[in-house]
Amino acid sequence: MVSDTDASARRVLLVSAAVGSAVCVVLLWLLYGRSIETGHDRLEWLPAFNALCNALSATCLMAGFGAIRERRISTHKRWMLAAVGVSVLFLVGYVTHHAIHGDTKFGGTGAVRPLYFVLLASHVGLSVVALPMVLSTLWFAATRRFASHKRIARFTFPIWLYVSVTGVAVFLFLRAYR
Repeated sequence: MVSDTDASARRVLLVSAAVGSAVCVVLLWLLYGRSIETGHDRLEWLPAFNALCNALSATCLMAGFGAIRERRISTHKRWMLAAVGVSVLFLVGYVTHHAIHGDTKFGGTGAVRPLYFVLLASHVGLSVVALPMVLSTLWFAATRRFASHKRIARFTFPIWLYVSVTGVAVFLFLRAYR
């Protein structure tokens, strides 16, 4: 028999997965489902802004992790909400950039090319997983269901941190190999 708590947790996970899937569909359409007029430099600062948001997200995540390890709950909460905030700014900037510019081509050749694409594939694959996990983890904390929050946060944290750090690395690769 499934308890109401288990059923509710499953609903949260399903809704989070649906939201994450919808975001992925929109991003795929922005990148590959329409034609883009190229050659303009509108908002050319957005990739650097997005990388900064990723770096700030990683920093907030580490600070939040440190705070919870020291049982400073209110400090943990502030750092995690800051990580969510800069991640939302990143997502808005990312969608805006790709709505205007489309896909970004990697110009590297030789041994760096497969290295970049392995990094990019792991970054993109885990970012698809991270969004619903972050939403679920946040929901469980907001609804004070801390056992569920803690259970999923053990997986959300390293994935979210990896996605944030590799987001900066992808930016640096793209800048270095235009």
